[in-house]
Amino acid sequence: MDALKDRLIIALDVSRASEAQKIVTEVGEAASTYKVGKQLFTAEGPQVVRDLVASGRKVFLDLKFHDIPNTVAGAVQAAAALSVSMLTVHASGGSKMLRAAAEATSQSSSKPLILAVTVLTSMSDEDLRELGLPVGVADQVLRLAGIARNAGIGGIVASAHEAKALRRDLGTGFAIVTPGVRPAGTEVGDQARVVTPAEAIRAGASHIVVGRPITADPNPAQAAKRILDELGTATLETVA
Repeated sequence: MDALKDRLIIALDVSRASEAQKIVTEVGEAASTYKVGKQLFTAEGPQVVRDLVASGRKVFLDLKFHDIPNTVAGAVQAAAALSVSMLTVHASGGSKMLRAAAEATSQSSSKPLILAVTVLTSMSDEDLRELGLPVGVADQVLRLAGIARNAGIGGIVASAHEAKALRRDLGTGFAIVTPGVRPAGTEVGDQARVVTPAEAIRAGASHIVVGRPITADPNPAQAAKRILDELGTATLETVA
């Protein structure tokens, strides 16, 4: 069960540390890793990360760094100093920026896993065309993932709709973190490309990110356990 818990990341998409702590307390031992994104980090700053780490939780710092290489390297160093387990950069920052990020984490003592964000799960083929990109989401995800891997990045963030092709091209030993995961029967919210936890694992995801289906549930611990059960079944099916 501990191995499964490491594959589930709960998104703390709230604006106050007190709200985040309430969620963590209610989930209890049902999960170990929590995503701190722009909303919570901007409202509360790095102390919310320090508090989570001090409580024995793992932190996925999802700030999607995207800037010139030196600036991103400095941001990665600062994140590593907070002892986060995972952090994100934008793959569209290019090879130089990605290499700077990879080098920065390799020189840190905590060595967090760097994940390159490919195409946001809220985006569609039409959105890419609006940006002037003459390719669909799937092709763009594969292109950016290859750039990230060649630059020394340890994993990517991508929809499970692209995970099967990514796993085929990238092989094992490369993390694929899948947001936009919703258990069957729940609302999709603002995500354009959603899948169930089992579908994500079967497609090749190494981790899934789940927010509101757990955090908005009357019993977050039970909601997390139901997802872990689904992950366990899907993992066994994948191995078999």
